[in-house]
Amino acid sequence: MSGLKLSHLVAGAVAVLLGYTSSAAIIFQAIDTLGASPAVANSWMLALGLGMGLSTLVLALRYRMPILTAWSTPGAALLVVSLAGVSVPEAVGAFVFCAVLLTLTGVTGWFEKISHLIPAAIGSAMLAGILFRFGLGIFASMEDNLPLVIAMCATYLAGRRFFARFAIPVVLLVGVMFCALTGAFDTSQHIAFEIAKPVFVTPEFSLSVLIGVGLPLYIVTMTSQNVPGVVTLKAAGYEPPVSASITVTGLTSLILAPFGGYAFNLAAITAAIVAGPEADEDPVTRYKAAVATGVIYCIVGLLGAAVIGLFLIAPKALVVTVAGLALLNTISASLTAALKDPDQREAGLVTFMTTVSGISFLGIGAPLWALVFGGLTSLVLTRRG
Repeated sequence: MSGLKLSHLVAGAVAVLLGYTSSAAIIFQAIDTLGASPAVANSWMLALGLGMGLSTLVLALRYRMPILTAWSTPGAALLVVSLAGVSVPEAVGAFVFCAVLLTLTGVTGWFEKISHLIPAAIGSAMLAGILFRFGLGIFASMEDNLPLVIAMCATYLAGRRFFARFAIPVVLLVGVMFCALTGAFDTSQHIAFEIAKPVFVTPEFSLSVLIGVGLPLYIVTMTSQNVPGVVTLKAAGYEPPVSASITVTGLTSLILAPFGGYAFNLAAITAAIVAGPEADEDPVTRYKAAVATGVIYCIVGLLGAAVIGLFLIAPKALVVTVAGLALLNTISASLTAALKDPDQREAGLVTFMTTVSGISFLGIGAPLWALVFGGLTSLVLTRRG
């Protein structure tokens, strides 16, 4: 593909790095809860990597937008607490059930109709709230490795002043060099480089598992992942093909569920990296950053646990600081958009604070409650002409 920039590759690498290091450990816990074999575990990581990569490539190239997909992180957390006593075939049956529901949601188009009802200020506020903790992570990381974070932040400030387009790539390079020189990489872990092999598991359908695992997996994937994913792209100035995207991720989940691809959805946090100005100053060509991400995801999936091990040996402070700095512009733009309209200012603030709070009750996470509370505030306080 012509016109690929260094910023596209770096944005893609940062997105993949953030995607894996932020939640791969949760998936490993879910695999342990099932008591799956190492072969099945590698198959899961293969399916998840290829699923994210291929579905991202399909959507980004088809619609020329920075549409990123991801595995369901809250879904993985749900699996950790709900798979105890469940067999691997029964779990796969629940994955298939969830995939069917996701596909039907995309095909019927009802989710897209609802997404158009979300006011721009509320959507931007929710996105700012989701990303806010990553900005805070920069400062929290100072407790883990103050010299590393200071070096990266100083590089970022210099970069924004003198070479704004390459600020994040240089920050990442400085961070890696600093870790290499100071021995911050954890080299005690054994990393075996080998191509992962798929393991097909015939699904078994248990009504209790479908209701107790499959249905909640669908709900948290839609409310905690797809809703923020749509908002992220809209806040970046795009009109994403919502129904088509949900259909693609649903079909991807359906095809790869027997191999461990438990649920795919629109990405939010990682999508903000490739959809922002740090990836490309021109919004028209930012989709190339998503394409780069998709290719990297496929490579990571094929190499399985080996590349994941490389990601996990990086110090947490490096990953968190790079992600936080890469998202600063998006956080700023989202907050500005959320509070710009005086009539929507309080609704935006309520949405932002609810999202940051991280509340979760009735099985529903903060992003959806933020939309509910913000929407009610807007409904009550917005002046009618």
